Amino acid sequence: MKRLIAILTLFICVFLTGCGTTKQLAKSDTGKFMYEIEGVRNGGQGSYLVKVWTYSNSQYADMENCKRNAVHGVIFKGYAGSGQVRPQSPLVRDSGAEITYADYFNTFFSKGGEYNKYVTVTSGSQEIVKVGKQYKIGLIVSVSKDMLRKRLEEVGVVKSLSYGF
Repeated sequence: MKRLIAILTLFICVFLTGCGTTKQLAKSDTGKFMYEIEGVRNGGQGSYLVKVWTYSNSQYADMENCKRNAVHGVIFKGYAGSGQVRPQSPLVRDSGAEITYADYFNTFFSKGGEYNKYVTVTSGSQEIVKVGKQYKIGLIVSVSKDMLRKRLEEVGVVKSLSYGF
């Protein structure tokens, strides 16, 4: 009887550990910033029109994840120019700002977070490319860089353009 209880306990522990690993993998798939960003064409006044390529374990794109990655790219990466699109520097030039202001950015980029105010999907079509075991999902979005910069200035992440004058 004791042996049966020990085996059942071991089975339950292994089962629960296995389920936890699956959940962690799913969370890490959407929780990481794994993307590429490129300029598509010059956006309207005060905005960037970019294509964000989000990496995922699923071919079914999470639009929110794509939008979040686009805003993250404008803030921390910028993008290279191509053709008639000029290269853009990131809004935050301090490489440690993401860590220094981690509390703010964790809330900012949380599900349904403030980042949604600054991004709009401009194209309903997506491109999906299989890369090894992952999928690379391309989506064109517009990011309101002027409004985003103003907000980052308000919270102290970025210094005002008139700072020092």
